[in-house]
Formats: sequence, structure tokens, C-alpha cells
Amino acid sequence: MKNIWIIIVLGLVLLSCIKERQGEELTVGDRLPDFEVVMSDGSVVNDEILSYGVSVVMFFHTSCPDCQQALPRMQQIYDEYASKGVSFALVSREEGAENVDMYFKKKGLKLPYSAQNDRKVYEKFAQTRIPRIYICEKGGIIRYIFTDDPVPSYDQLKSSLEEVIH
Repeated sequence: MKNIWIIIVLGLVLLSCIKERQGEELTVGDRLPDFEVVMSDGSVVNDEILSYGVSVVMFFHTSCPDCQQALPRMQQIYDEYASKGVSFALVSREEGAENVDMYFKKKGLKLPYSAQNDRKVYEKFAQTRIPRIYICEKGGIIRYIFTDDPVPSYDQLKSSLEEVIH
């Protein structure tokens, strides 16, 4: 009987931890959390800079098959919208600059990124799932969130971004 109570208590503790961690994920309508990263081109991007206008934040890992689908689409979005004033922050999740740089060169990706060897920045946004893409309006308010379920198409990203811009 004692073992049953221990199992029940442990189960409740685990469930409360799961619930708490899920509650930490940002949702549509939330403001971008405080963060700052240095991009591969030497520029600094933070939540304050991104709040000046429309922005896109993406978390990825180059060995992730879903990220491999999303990164070329993000390159297209970047090529089309960076010159129109949309700010971008592509941030690796637990992947160093050497690996990211090698992958980007191999795939012809030219957009700036911030390589992070840990999950410190990522965990301010979420606990699970990549790719994770946030499209934000002026003020740093999240209007759209895309993950790997399903990986967003170029058209989905573009139409969501267009809606936020207009």
C-alpha cells in the first residue's frame, strides 16, 4: 500500500511539472521576452530592436529534418522582406557557429544567424519543438507561431507576414 501512495505522489509531481513547463511557452498575443544575440554578420539583435517594427524570430538546428525544410523558405522570406524593413533573428538551438556556418554554406543560405551552444535564449520562448517561427507586429507582440506541426510552407509564412505588415 505504501508503494502505491509513493507512485501516486510521484505521478502528481510529474504531472504538475509537465503542466508548469507547458505554461512557459509563449503564445499568440504575448510580447517577445527579453533577449539579446549577436548575429553572424556582427550585428546585435534584441527584443527592443525587434519591437520597432515587424519581425521574424526563428529557432532551428541544422540536423533537424523539419528545420532543413523551413530554412530555405525562410531564406526566401528574408530575401523578399528584409529590404522592406522586416527584422529577422534566426537563432540556433544548441548548435555552434562552425556547424551552422558549414551547413549554411553547403545549402547556399545567406541570411544572418546567431549560433547558440545552449538553450538559454530558446528557453525564454519555448521548451520543445523546432523549427519554431514567431511573426511579430510592431511592439514585439507575437501574431503567429509556426512549429513542425506542420512545417509552414513559404505561402503560409508570406501570407501571415503580409497580414502583419498591412
